[in-house]
Amino acid sequence: MKVAVVGATGMVGGVMLKVLEERGFPVDVLLPVASEGRGRTVRFRGQDVPVMGMEAAIAQRPDLALFSAGGGTSLEWAPRFAEVGCTVIDNSSAWRMQVDKKLVVPEINGDVLRAEDRIIANPNCSTIQLVLTLAPLHEAYTVERVIVSTYQSVTGTGMKAVSQLENERKGVKGDMAYPFPIDRNVIPRCDVFTDNGYTKEEMKLVNETRKILDPAIRVTATAVRVPVTGGHSEAV
Repeated sequence: MKVAVVGATGMVGGVMLKVLEERGFPVDVLLPVASEGRGRTVRFRGQDVPVMGMEAAIAQRPDLALFSAGGGTSLEWAPRFAEVGCTVIDNSSAWRMQVDKKLVVPEINGDVLRAEDRIIANPNCSTIQLVLTLAPLHEAYTVERVIVSTYQSVTGTGMKAVSQLENERKGVKGDMAYPFPIDRNVIPRCDVFTDNGYTKEEMKLVNETRKILDPAIRVTATAVRVPVTGGHSEAV
């Protein structure tokens, strides 16, 4: 199987490569893709694999493409991969709430997928944790109301946020991913605020949970950034 990883040089892309290797996924040809990574390599199964651009990857007609390169990149390039028969699994928010796209957590609603689904969205990381807990409860009792608070690591923001935390712990000045210090602090704002007073991250929890489980469920979410690297926690 030819597998493209779009965003292969980023933090999430690196984890994707690691998981593909750990799980023994049937990758015959790996196509690591990054817009600014050409000339670099990624390590996979003990080998250095050259990073390529989008057009080069599409020309090789991959069977599967894992996207983690931001919503704008997904909107522009996922359809191009799909046009050559590739199945795209997208990690961004670009396709999640589009009516004609499936939002899938395999353990919950993987059965909704069909062979013709070429662009498949996966939910926000905190949504996945939440719905995996709620799904059996909803099936047994019908959940009507959810109040959730998330405590999300800086890795959810990306490498710049990890660098900010590490620099602050060392007492070193550097670029800041957040408008406030994060070391020994919590920031009760993940992403920007929307017109309704909730942040985009909080509304992802609301809307994605309802799309996956049941549009009748009422959800209130609070998302907080905390000074740890790796691992989100939730109180539900």
